[in-house]
Amino acid sequence: MRNTEGVRPAGTLRRTGSPGPKGWTWAGTTGRLRLVTRAVRLEPVDEGNLEPLLSVAAAEAEPEDVMPPVEAPAGWSLARRDAFREFHRASFGGLDGPTRTLMFAIVAGGEVVGMVRMTRCDEPGTVETGMWLGRSARGQGLGAAALRELLNAAAAAGMRTVVAETTPDNHGAISVLKKCGAELREKDGKLHAEMCLDSALPAR
Repeated sequence: MRNTEGVRPAGTLRRTGSPGPKGWTWAGTTGRLRLVTRAVRLEPVDEGNLEPLLSVAAAEAEPEDVMPPVEAPAGWSLARRDAFREFHRASFGGLDGPTRTLMFAIVAGGEVVGMVRMTRCDEPGTVETGMWLGRSARGQGLGAAALRELLNAAAAAGMRTVVAETTPDNHGAISVLKKCGAELREKDGKLHAEMCLDSALPAR
């Protein structure tokens, strides 16, 4: 599915002296608009939104937080950017493709702000999820909103359970998981989350 609403990478709007568009507010003296709405939608990652996704990753995230490690110069080098593109293109086939992964661009206020994915597990009816958001999109409820949309998409795909893994000190991820009704348990220094799709999602 291609985006047709002029998706732009996060953090690109500058102060012009006019009021911000609906759902946005000027952030301090930086001259940037900050998204304040919690409404999000998910778009399968494809060639139409891959470059905006790369732009927000390079501007507002560290490579190790958004893609597997690669042998390349530090930072967002050309080689690392190419590897980011190929990593996401490998999953264009979705849950039935070679990576068994469906990736979604998280879109809020008409711009790409991050990515959430689900990957088939060996256990039937179960997918594992992971997510990242650009720095300017964090702390606004967008992560929980995106995860709720992911849970809806997983249920529509016939899944019964969504699992995730994080660390006990990742308070942002833990907060998002709790808001979406996850059952959490700690084992071997990792925090394991499980969300049953037979249950109603918690109220926003």
